[in-house]
Amino acid sequence: MSQSMIGTKSMVVSPHYLASAAGCRILQKGGNAFDAAVAVSACLAVVYPHMTGIGGDSFWLFYSRKDQAVRAYNGSGRSGYNATPEKYEGLPAIPYRGIQSVITVPGMVDSWDAIIKEYGRLSLAEVLEPAIEYAENGFPFSKDQYVNTQKNVQILREFPETSSIFLPHHRIPSINEKFIQKQLADTLKELANKGRDHFYKGSLTKRIVSSLREKGGILIEDDFADHHGDWVEPLSGTYRGYTMYQVPPNSQGFAGLMALNILENFDFKTIPHGSFQYYHLLTESLKKSFQDRNKVLTDPEFYQIPLDKLLSKTYAKKLAESISLTNASEVKTQPVGNDTAHAAVVDEEGNAVSFIQSLYFEFGSCVVAGDTGILMQNRGSFFSLDRSHVNCLAPRKRTFHTLMPAMAFKDGKPHILYGTQGGEGQPQTQTAIITRMIDYRMSPAEAIYEPRFVWGRTWGEETEELKMEGRISKEVIESMIKAGHLVKVVEPIDKIMGHANAILIDEQSFLHGGVDPRGDGAAIGW
Repeated sequence: MSQSMIGTKSMVVSPHYLASAAGCRILQKGGNAFDAAVAVSACLAVVYPHMTGIGGDSFWLFYSRKDQAVRAYNGSGRSGYNATPEKYEGLPAIPYRGIQSVITVPGMVDSWDAIIKEYGRLSLAEVLEPAIEYAENGFPFSKDQYVNTQKNVQILREFPETSSIFLPHHRIPSINEKFIQKQLADTLKELANKGRDHFYKGSLTKRIVSSLREKGGILIEDDFADHHGDWVEPLSGTYRGYTMYQVPPNSQGFAGLMALNILENFDFKTIPHGSFQYYHLLTESLKKSFQDRNKVLTDPEFYQIPLDKLLSKTYAKKLAESISLTNASEVKTQPVGNDTAHAAVVDEEGNAVSFIQSLYFEFGSCVVAGDTGILMQNRGSFFSLDRSHVNCLAPRKRTFHTLMPAMAFKDGKPHILYGTQGGEGQPQTQTAIITRMIDYRMSPAEAIYEPRFVWGRTWGEETEELKMEGRISKEVIESMIKAGHLVKVVEPIDKIMGHANAILIDEQSFLHGGVDPRGDGAAIGW
């Protein structure tokens, strides 16, 4: 297990050590947490390209010490003007890969601009410097990128522009081999020089759209020109005296708050950590929240989501009472992707940022937009083609989104910043981490390292199984099976559990950072 890094002034955590280092560089250059967070985001788009990129989306939670306020930014894109179910006539669902899955405008670049303008000290060009450097001059090919390239090598080979970047010389690079993305470096330089509008209203837009159109895509220049992210009010709730924050829909963040509301009805002082009761109650509470989430989550501009009811303590008590302490419930869920990257930054002033970004599946749609080096997300494939479904595809609509950065406050100040990669696993891992830190007083590193579980389908798997890491005791596994859980024991430390990280700010204002041994991350504090 990795030890918690403890800083006295600042802390950066991310799923790749070079991205964490990039955030530190910006802080040491005079930037604040907001500048550093954008630098980490951009760097992840380069050094973790299978997980995230500028062709994807992002969600952000902020605490500004100056304003003493929590805000959120929804950096997810809407579907194009031409995106209708009729475009997929005869198909049972929107394809997960290829040009037909490229339906939504990427929102990440817009979010960088919005954050820097609202809170930053440095220019966009300055915070993009580390990302440009790694794209142009190369970085060591990570173990995680190697594993995911190996997993997706056949699909990558179907797309010449994509395979030329991610399978250079028609092969998978070796771990720690220098990996260069010249086209992406050029695109990032253009953004550094010309700014946000170059991506949404400039010549870069024309090149992206032209390439997608040649492949049969439906996005047009107006889709990009009319894109805007949104400053939104975070959702909040309470758990054991802490104030919990999540981003609102179209994010699934409220499912995490619902699970904690349900669990608050159980006395964890009498429940040993790692016991059958612990894993059973967490799993069942999450399944209850997923049941509601799946019925209502979509773009709130298209459907009024009953959040007041779903987040009420009264409703949570009712759901808690419906949980059997001995038997698993039957709940159907839906497949979601797992290629995500969460990171967090706290600076010397006390500003705090928790954010998460994604392409949806590993390598997204697998479509690169011409010579831009931009890998396009396939987030739009989450839309339903069923016209009666709440998340049915429609023009200018945001889809159900799995991304959900989180924060916990104590006495009105940031106490824990946390999040994870993992689609369906995000609320599950978040719930495990936060209960371990609040109920069992674990450090971030301990909470993240302890054995995890993930229930339900990830994409491509037609199963309702409960995957549990092999370090969980045989007795607990047997009890879970006896209770009716469809348990599959996976590796002792398994990547399917996602890459989590967290920062805890203690009563001395020391910063404890923890990253996941399942990934390539680093916690860097000083």
